Amino acid sequence: MQQEETGDVRNAGRSIDPPTDPFAAVPLPSRPIRPGAAAGSRNPQAPSGGPSNGGSGLPPGVSPDIFGSPAFDRPAGPPPGGPGAPGAPGVLGAPGGQAGPAGPPAGGGLPPAPIQRQPWRMPAPPPEPSLPPRPSRGDDPGPAFDGNGAGPRPGTPAPQERPRRRGRKITLALVLLLVLAGLAYGVPAIAMSGKILPGTQVRGVDIGGLTATEAADRLREQLADEASKPMTLEAVGKRYTLDPAQAGLELDVVATIDQAPSDFPSPGEVWRALTGTVELPPKVSADPEKLDESVGELAGKIDQKVVEGAVSFEGTKPASVKPRDGRELEREAAAAAIQKAYLGSGGTVELPVTVTKPKVTAEVVAKTAASARKALSGPITLTVDGKQTQLTVDTIAAHLSFKPDDSGGMRPVFDAKSALAGVEKDLVDPAEAPREPTFEIVGNKPKLVPGRRGQGVDDDKLADAVADLVTEGGSRTIQVSLTTVKPRTSLTEMRKLGIKEKISEFTTMYPCCVPRATNIQTIAKLLDGHLVKPGETFSLNGVVGQRDRARGFVEAPMIQGGRLVPSVGGGISQFVTTMYNAVFFGGLEDVQHMAHEFYISRYPAGRESTVSWPQPDFRWKNDSKYGVLVKSSATSTSVTVAFWSTKRYDIESVSSERYNVTQFESKTDSGPDCIPMTGQPGFTIDVTRIFKQDGKEVKREKKTTVYKPELDLKCVSADE
Repeated sequence: MQQEETGDVRNAGRSIDPPTDPFAAVPLPSRPIRPGAAAGSRNPQAPSGGPSNGGSGLPPGVSPDIFGSPAFDRPAGPPPGGPGAPGAPGVLGAPGGQAGPAGPPAGGGLPPAPIQRQPWRMPAPPPEPSLPPRPSRGDDPGPAFDGNGAGPRPGTPAPQERPRRRGRKITLALVLLLVLAGLAYGVPAIAMSGKILPGTQVRGVDIGGLTATEAADRLREQLADEASKPMTLEAVGKRYTLDPAQAGLELDVVATIDQAPSDFPSPGEVWRALTGTVELPPKVSADPEKLDESVGELAGKIDQKVVEGAVSFEGTKPASVKPRDGRELEREAAAAAIQKAYLGSGGTVELPVTVTKPKVTAEVVAKTAASARKALSGPITLTVDGKQTQLTVDTIAAHLSFKPDDSGGMRPVFDAKSALAGVEKDLVDPAEAPREPTFEIVGNKPKLVPGRRGQGVDDDKLADAVADLVTEGGSRTIQVSLTTVKPRTSLTEMRKLGIKEKISEFTTMYPCCVPRATNIQTIAKLLDGHLVKPGETFSLNGVVGQRDRARGFVEAPMIQGGRLVPSVGGGISQFVTTMYNAVFFGGLEDVQHMAHEFYISRYPAGRESTVSWPQPDFRWKNDSKYGVLVKSSATSTSVTVAFWSTKRYDIESVSSERYNVTQFESKTDSGPDCIPMTGQPGFTIDVTRIFKQDGKEVKREKKTTVYKPELDLKCVSADE
């Protein structure tokens, strides 16, 4: 055994190393040793087992334990063949040059070097499954070999696979897999970093692998046509188109691209980029003002006010208004729906609309109209303090209507204030009546004149009393109440009306000193200073009432049934025609006017109107935000109507040539009421009203008037 460590090992105890040749370190003798002397004995005379070496007979430095200890020279049992048997292991003098325990070798010398070495067999340690493999040790004897060094001794079991080697292989495999996985993720991730992931699309446009700038350019180029395509909208069964650019809608390229990650991708993003696609929804930006304006234009086409059922009178005949659903575009929700649908699926966008139902049904309206005539069974007499007046059947019909109530039925509504306009003076002393504030024209400028309180009929109580009479019946005489009333308009309200300049004026002429001139002068005086507030509708019959002798009207010719017939108040159509032209050139809204049956040469063709009691009426609306002051005056040969307010438009009138001319007929009449007429042809004419502001046309309106031929009538005596 080679010594790799220094120090005295003689007393180190039994060695666990396999034994080597014990005589390899003993020098050969220079002379023969006599028989009976122990090899290597310092005292040749000492007997075997003498004191020189403890009687072992071994060379100096050789421990007798090597040969003498039964635990190391042989197994616990006797060797095969018995003690001293030739070939027994561990016995000197046995065949093969080994000495046995019986005595020294023959010949009296040291035995020759052994031909074969016999390593000692050590039992293999039991496996330790719960512990990891131990590191290799240099003193591991390894497998048993035969004495010739040719390999494992026959019958020796094959060495077991080391757990440590198996663990190393598994570890190496895992490391290799991790390296491959890292390369599989890292290489494409580095290539994709800083760009939009492959497979990314917007509306079918591939922007994968591009930088943000490149992707923006591609989207602008390839989605330009689709972004400008008109949108189809639908509301209440009707379709509309919307120009996205006009509505302020456009593709927000930056916000769209920002949805796609472009930094260092995660493993999941790399996998998705290599195996699939992602469709990014386009982001949309909108100009709120333009979008609201476009939605407002849509609302103008879609919105429809609810029409409540109503019953009124045309003359003395009941006329009903059928109820109709109302609808209103939900503007905020519609704007959101339009913005959401832009660059979406491309289908029709359903706009949200709120439908409003009328309070009463058509059946209720029809039933009310059938019974409304009972309200006109006779006049209504008003009395107070011994004074009295009457509301005629025509006056009742002109101011009575039926409106929906809150229970699904209809109730009568009477406009007592307007109905009293012509008769209140019969019940109240004029000196005690209230006076409304008004304007006087001083130096061609309007000057405000305050009003005052006074005595008047309580019109609210009168309205309730008439409604009860119509509903419940009973006596047609009503005791009215007088109360202190203030002017309908305050000075503060008057100052805010914007009455500062003349906006229109018109004059017509007539022959002097005829009965009709009296009627024109009378109505001009009644309406001078009348104020029409913003949003109000002026009704000549409603303001003036039925023309009667008590207020100064006289009998004069009027057209009826194609002929001239005498009538109290006849001729005031000239005043109405004059006012109609003031409305026309004042840029105010024409609500109701009716031309004469045939053309009268003193009026402008296509710009004239007639009136009668109770129909046809003449009505116009103050559709401005300013008040309109009516100033009217009449002389013996002319009448003038001027409107004072704040000017909005410059009006231009354009008339067409007369067309569809028809010839007149000639007749004679011998009746006592015959009024001669001069025949003239009938024709059709178009008149266009052009509205201008600052010299630019704003809008235009065209009216077509058809005149019948005027009869050429000669009045003759009955004898002719």
